[in-house]
Amino acid sequence: MRVPRLVGLMAMDARAAAESGGVLLAAPDRPDFRRTVVDYVVRQYPPPGAEVPRGAVVTVWFEFGEGEGGGGAGVHEPRLPPPGGGGMQRELDEPGDPCAVAQFSSPY
Repeated sequence: MRVPRLVGLMAMDARAAAESGGVLLAAPDRPDFRRTVVDYVVRQYPPPGAEVPRGAVVTVWFEFGEGEGGGGAGVHEPRLPPPGGGGMQRELDEPGDPCAVAQFSSPY
């Protein structure tokens, strides 16, 4: 049988996928794994698609190890162009005399 893909699944979904795939799960970074619900699997071993016997143990991790990606802060994409300063002052025209008459000069 083949190992199901568990990376990206919530703990409860990973348990269900493993059960339907005929493998057992171990989570060394979660001693309370049976009660873990909404944490996401970030790594697994053996990898998805590996051939294993029925009842084999697949190890999953819910946190990145030291030196691995993740960092816990998420992805920060650059915002281009950067937001301008000035707030509302920059967005609105300066108030003037509401009754002012526009002066036009004739090109003739």
